[in-house]
Amino acid sequence: MDLMRTFGSLQLVENGTAWEMSRLEPHVAIRLKQLFPRVPKQSAGPFRFPRDLMHAADLDWFLTRYPLKMTGEDREVLTGGRLAFDLQQAEMERILMPDYVAPPLVGLREGEEVRPYQMQAVELLRRRRSLLLGDEGGLGKTYTAGAFLCAEPAALPAAVVCDPHMQKQWRDKLTTFTNLRVHVIKQAKPYDLPLADVYVFRVSQIAGWVDIFSQGFFNAVVYDEPQSLRTGTSTAKGGAAKVLSRHTDYRLGLTATPIYNYGVEMWNIMQFIDDLVLGSFDDFSREWVDHNGRITDPKALGTYLREQHVMLRRLKSDVGLELPKVSRIIEYVDYDEKTVQSIDDLARKLAIQATTGSFVERGQAVRELDMMVRQATGLSKARAVAKFVRLMVEAGEPVLLMGWHRAVYDIWLEELKDLRPAMYTGSEGAAQKNKEKDRFMSGDTDVLIMSLRSGAGIDDLQHRCSVVVFGELDWSPGIHQQVIWRLDREGQEDPVTAFFLVSDEGSDPPIMDVLGIKASEARQIVDPHIGVQQVDNDRSKFQRLVERYLARTKPVGRRKAPAQALEPAAETRVQESLFSTAP
Repeated sequence: MDLMRTFGSLQLVENGTAWEMSRLEPHVAIRLKQLFPRVPKQSAGPFRFPRDLMHAADLDWFLTRYPLKMTGEDREVLTGGRLAFDLQQAEMERILMPDYVAPPLVGLREGEEVRPYQMQAVELLRRRRSLLLGDEGGLGKTYTAGAFLCAEPAALPAAVVCDPHMQKQWRDKLTTFTNLRVHVIKQAKPYDLPLADVYVFRVSQIAGWVDIFSQGFFNAVVYDEPQSLRTGTSTAKGGAAKVLSRHTDYRLGLTATPIYNYGVEMWNIMQFIDDLVLGSFDDFSREWVDHNGRITDPKALGTYLREQHVMLRRLKSDVGLELPKVSRIIEYVDYDEKTVQSIDDLARKLAIQATTGSFVERGQAVRELDMMVRQATGLSKARAVAKFVRLMVEAGEPVLLMGWHRAVYDIWLEELKDLRPAMYTGSEGAAQKNKEKDRFMSGDTDVLIMSLRSGAGIDDLQHRCSVVVFGELDWSPGIHQQVIWRLDREGQEDPVTAFFLVSDEGSDPPIMDVLGIKASEARQIVDPHIGVQQVDNDRSKFQRLVERYLARTKPVGRRKAPAQALEPAAETRVQESLFSTAP
């Protein structure tokens, strides 16, 4: 006769797909809610949990303190789940040990090889089937994906989803590194596909292929830079990606910067990699998000994702591939006072409307204010930026010049027309982008003007250039770091220097201010074991711009501040703002 006291009951429900805990004594229910933040605080029960290995381990642990009534069959299932979890964790940890030796790999071109740390990711994915690979830029995430597709025949045929300008690079890398047959998708609607192992889609094409995805044609999907899906399934591409992920057996995301803005984006991204690990959005919000929509403990979220082995990230220093430190220099440049002052009156009106208008009027006003002030800021310093770039070129340095607005590009093109800059921006199609990149790589020009948001994933620039000049800033710190990683990667023979040319008027000051919040939160999730400086309180980026113009009571002045060289050992708030995930 079992005389053990019990505090409620636990049973399998929903045809064995979930655990239900019911009839808990009040003090046990309180303790449960403290230990399992996903449980709604206002709920009186019963409480349900997914039937997966992680919850089996957690529930089994909870029962050691608060035994619950269970049938013998359910008890056996729970214990089996906990043992399976322990075995899985032990196997994952074995793979990640420094002395791990992976099985032989076939399918590579003669003379090609995969590094041990890359094979660790391959074997982790083979077992876990879902992985967000966040290795620091330059560690060969594309090659890791190719190695996995060679190592796991059951993953073929596979789909690769990437930005438009990355299709050619994916084809070239896979065909030179492996024996895989690669087809580049040509259209945004289905057509008769040739026989291939890997099909490379532009992210803008996948919405038209949903019917094919739903048929289970692909066994694996690789999302290159999945932060392009950070808005979730509310968009056509997000909805299509969800269908694709649901009908594949293996899901791999490749990005060193999964978060461009705030940490809540991680839930959306994980829906395409592993939609169970963070639970429903309500579960995620209760467990990880505060009332302002911010992650309450970014470090804890980062370590949790690692403990689940759904996210793997290594720095260059972790794998013995330490490159010289990047020199990050902020240079205050002269600006055209009239250009900035020309928008002052309208900017103040928009700022007032942003605080006093209706909900729709406020939203429209802040967006217009943002677009107007950022462009005016870029225009006001465009000629000074062009002069700076010319000095670099005359000193013998090819330059990667980053911007955002077409009107700013036009001034740069006019000021530097004798240097015949190449263009890699939103105005060029994928084929033209590749031609312009080739022009820069061949030495036909020493200046490549690139859009801030075109930098993710591009390779080979490190063989031509070690200087990047940011002529305009982006609101997202991950964008800046993605650009720097285009140069700071294996194959770079010279120390990389990143110049941030800023003015002390217009949008630069509030952008530099708000980036600190995003950088702090994103970095703690991606690199939870690296100390991070808390940089600010919580206010939206647009609110800062609004407040700047509401507070303006006198005309702007003009000054030129000396350059600031930012040393890693003495990281400042501005540095933290601009360089999100750099250790």
